[in-house]
Amino acid sequence: MRQAVMISPGVIEHREVAEPKPGPGEVLLRIHRIGVCGSDVHVNHGKHPFTPYPVIQGHEFCATVESVGEGVHGVTVGSKATAMPQVVCGKCRRCLEGNYHICDHLKVKGFQAPGVAQDLFVTEAASIVMLPDDFSFEQGAFVEPAAVAIRATSRAGDLNEKTVAVLGAGPIGNLTAQMCRARGARVLITDMSDFRLEIAAQCGIVSVSNAKNESLKDASTRVFGERGIDIVFDCAGVQDTISTAVDTVNKGGTIVVVAVYGESPRVDLAVVGDRELSIVGTLMYQRADYEEAVRRIASGDITLDPLDTRHFSFAEFASAYEFIDQEGPRSMKVFIDL
Repeated sequence: MRQAVMISPGVIEHREVAEPKPGPGEVLLRIHRIGVCGSDVHVNHGKHPFTPYPVIQGHEFCATVESVGEGVHGVTVGSKATAMPQVVCGKCRRCLEGNYHICDHLKVKGFQAPGVAQDLFVTEAASIVMLPDDFSFEQGAFVEPAAVAIRATSRAGDLNEKTVAVLGAGPIGNLTAQMCRARGARVLITDMSDFRLEIAAQCGIVSVSNAKNESLKDASTRVFGERGIDIVFDCAGVQDTISTAVDTVNKGGTIVVVAVYGESPRVDLAVVGDRELSIVGTLMYQRADYEEAVRRIASGDITLDPLDTRHFSFAEFASAYEFIDQEGPRSMKVFIDL
């Protein structure tokens, strides 16, 4: 079978390897669609802080069940599925408390463990999330990033009637804004790309602002009046966004750091302390977040079609990264088709 291995930043080697077989408690998946994530792009540039090389990428995906190992129940051969990418120990304090997504020994498939960039992939049955038969492969591959947004918005507490600014209108920012809206918030999304802001509008996020032309403070006044911004979701992950968030969010407000920072930012902790701000991290998700993502997509709470920018064949994996680098903010979700 085919397998794509990133042997060093920006260098992908295609290999032919033996087909795997599922062992007891395992499921063999045939991969059909892989979404390229912003974190994958960091890996391609050698800027992901927690990824060694070589690495088999791929953690946003849709597959069909090829076969199951001994002892596996409730997973039907031929059905559509995706799977959670965490590898956890199950024994540390975090795992025993139910917070396995921040396991002390956490590895993530596609980063510190082999991902799905191959025709067939074996994973634990416990990680499988079954999908509706009428899901497209693209919808299935969007479950993972939607789960990121679901987890991130839950980290901010009750969003009903809160004023929210989402900084960064890429796929994760877009999905985060949609989930804030679905949870009752009034939402403003900002970016420096008119293209991405137009996509946000197509997804029902009506209040948008181009950060090149309007400060977050001015945008907040225009959209929210004197109410200000209760919660900021940083989905861009650059120095300017975290600085703007700290400077602009209401006193006693919350900043949720969703983005993966390629470079360590500087944060004015004097302002954080003086205004009693809460800075909250969000890493991944739990099964409940994946299951909610499936429900939200199926119900139409999350709009996906405008986010689908371009598809590349498996052989064109490297070209997908070239396209993302060239198009930058004029692209949203790029898929690899197997």
